[in-house]
Amino acid sequence: MRWQGKEQSRNVEDRRGESSRRGGSIGLGGGLGIGAILIAGLIMLLGGDPTGFLQQAGSQAPTQTQQQSGEPYVGTEQEEALAKIAGVVLKETEDVWGEIFPKQLGKRYTPAKLVLFEQQIRSACGVAGSQTGPFYCPGDSKIYLDVDFYDQLKNNFGAPGDFAFAYVVAHEVGHHVQNLLGYTNYVHQQKSRISQRAYNDLSVRLELQADFLAGVWAHHTYQNTNLIEEDDFREAMRAAEAIGDDNIQRKTTGYIRPETFTHGTSEQRMRWFRHGLETGDISQGDTFNARRL
Repeated sequence: MRWQGKEQSRNVEDRRGESSRRGGSIGLGGGLGIGAILIAGLIMLLGGDPTGFLQQAGSQAPTQTQQQSGEPYVGTEQEEALAKIAGVVLKETEDVWGEIFPKQLGKRYTPAKLVLFEQQIRSACGVAGSQTGPFYCPGDSKIYLDVDFYDQLKNNFGAPGDFAFAYVVAHEVGHHVQNLLGYTNYVHQQKSRISQRAYNDLSVRLELQADFLAGVWAHHTYQNTNLIEEDDFREAMRAAEAIGDDNIQRKTTGYIRPETFTHGTSEQRMRWFRHGLETGDISQGDTFNARRL
């Protein structure tokens, strides 16, 4: 991926270092405790949605006074490179969706903001830690990302590479697109109306659509810029395969429970990303009415 020297989005909030500038350590004097962070991370790894847990934990956490040091956060060489990649990818998503929305949907695209953090962060969806992984919060239309997630992709899931990381960012932007189009609200409204298994099915459809939208973005970016190289697509496919519910459950528990899936299998995630990549047409990604997921 040719990201060096590319323009970065202006919609990036670098909040790394906030946790180290607060009074007390993580879990003391406010914020989310280490135990809660690990529980939220386990929920995610097992294919569950940690949002409800984070909201509850965040509402119970006392406010923590931030003590500004006035010194900007300086990360490692890898962290700074990944932060730049995230900013470049966000800019490219803004260009693609800023063009697709009026042309294909007759709407104006409102970009998401990307919040870079380390250790823990407070969002409109509650307090989250690095172990929860990247997430999109519809409450404030922001994507939260600890760049250390790259190490998890590389070391825990065997999916290294700049574009594997870019795919994750594009997937979270896909959730923002869904929020703008009303899909997110529709799914969340069903939670109290249907069984848990039926809700899990809707969650899978939402996640697979986000994978499709990441593919749509990659299609147009590949066609219109020199950011993406052909070999990059293999990295994205490896990442989609690595974070399928079946693969994660097999790695973490040793067995698979399809009735608990909330993100889709490896095969499904790869297939829907590929479908978006091949078509580039947002109208082809109606996972909610698709007979075959």
